[in-house]
Amino acid sequence: MSLTVRKLVCFGSSGIGASLAVCLSGPLWSLLHTVEEEEEDEEMMQAKPGPESEQQDEDDSRETKEGSFPVLRELTEEERQQILHSSEFQSFFDCSIRVMERALAEDGDIFFDYSGRDLEDKEGDLGSGSSLSFSRLFYDEHWSKHRVITCLDWSPQYPELLVASYNNNEDAPHEPDGVALVWNIKFKKSTPEYIFHCQSPVVSVGFARFHPNLVVGGTYSGQIVLWDNRSHRRTPVQRTPLSAAAHTHPVYCVNVVGTQNANNLITVSTDGRMCSWSLDMLSQPQETMELVYNKSKPVAVTGMAFPTGDVNNYVVGSGYLCCEMFEGHQGPVTGISCHSAVGTVDFSHLFITSSFDWTVKLWSTKHNKPLYSFEDNADYVYDVMWSPIHPAIFAAVDGMGRLDLWNLNNDDTEVPTASVTIEGASALNRVRWSSGGKEVAVGDSEGRVWIYDTGELSVAHTDDWGRFARTLMEIRANRADDDHICDYKRRI
Repeated sequence: MSLTVRKLVCFGSSGIGASLAVCLSGPLWSLLHTVEEEEEDEEMMQAKPGPESEQQDEDDSRETKEGSFPVLRELTEEERQQILHSSEFQSFFDCSIRVMERALAEDGDIFFDYSGRDLEDKEGDLGSGSSLSFSRLFYDEHWSKHRVITCLDWSPQYPELLVASYNNNEDAPHEPDGVALVWNIKFKKSTPEYIFHCQSPVVSVGFARFHPNLVVGGTYSGQIVLWDNRSHRRTPVQRTPLSAAAHTHPVYCVNVVGTQNANNLITVSTDGRMCSWSLDMLSQPQETMELVYNKSKPVAVTGMAFPTGDVNNYVVGSGYLCCEMFEGHQGPVTGISCHSAVGTVDFSHLFITSSFDWTVKLWSTKHNKPLYSFEDNADYVYDVMWSPIHPAIFAAVDGMGRLDLWNLNNDDTEVPTASVTIEGASALNRVRWSSGGKEVAVGDSEGRVWIYDTGELSVAHTDDWGRFARTLMEIRANRADDDHICDYKRRI
């Protein structure tokens, strides 16, 4: 809708609580134009003014010419409600309040529209330092309080947008159990860009790839919910039914895979079922698959990752194993990430996992045992993720509130390259790199989202790919030596 400045409409305190300047066109302008014509007719029917009135008119005319607005009669309650409930006004008001929030926080390009109407290039001018440094904290007193961060995801279309999902607030039984907030790191405003909620705790969330307006959520009840930022509703625009044909257990994995013209939503839950959906119709899955190992035991999936450029194979994390081929952790797998950085050497066969056994393990799809185990943590390691731009760097978070950055090209791989502990010692549940690899977002058990700048730590150089290839050769050689020692000890 195109809005042109046509009229200043004043709403009194009985309307929306304060005066508001509204730019109107179309049917709304026609309504107000009719009101103005009625006023003119009433004035023409009045008696001809005397000299004093003429003098007053001259004063009013002079004041108007100096830049003041003429006094308009107050709209009737019926006219006011007709405007306030019109779709034009609601669309205009919803867009305007976002712009005003940005304007109050800073000077910048506050008119960008995330609903898809503005698609120009957006290059954030983020400072780059030489160490891991704190950048932003996102927390909403109403929606974040007493809720645990359950998942994080960056928008592939708008790199400055981050969505966080939250579980239920036990101290607020009348509030929605599930919440998803979209935060914006581009502007200094401290309120969410969008607020979504549903009736079941949201345990996984993600921006729908190839669909920049859609946000997908997996819930504790087993439902898949779909929100649309073009809608004025905070509730889902679509949701899957609660039936045996779909998921009946918590859905911890949601992922849109495919191409621009052919893509599907893949979901996996702890009931061992994987479903493929069309985002146009969530009434029933297009395809289902039961995930089992040893031909009979269901896999209670807690994490899923697709290798780069491969939509036919995937790795899942479960209670006590990474998938049916890879055994190594001594506790449930909490996070899993496939190598995603693209360069001169292909490392897409690598993936890393985190676990309740206090370790992070490095794997290759070519071997069924871990290549390396990182054991510097003293608590549950809740999540892990490869850098999207550096071949040898990954991030991990643990229950003691610690964020670690590991660079496997460093000489010492026994300790993290950089580490920071969040104030208050809240457990860190989730970690996600931004698509540009310059920021790391972490979520904690108190509902807070922390943004850290990695600076020069995450910058990839041309020789890092060759160095990492040599590092992997050394790791494999050391593992082979350890296996020989173990075999020798068993024989004696």
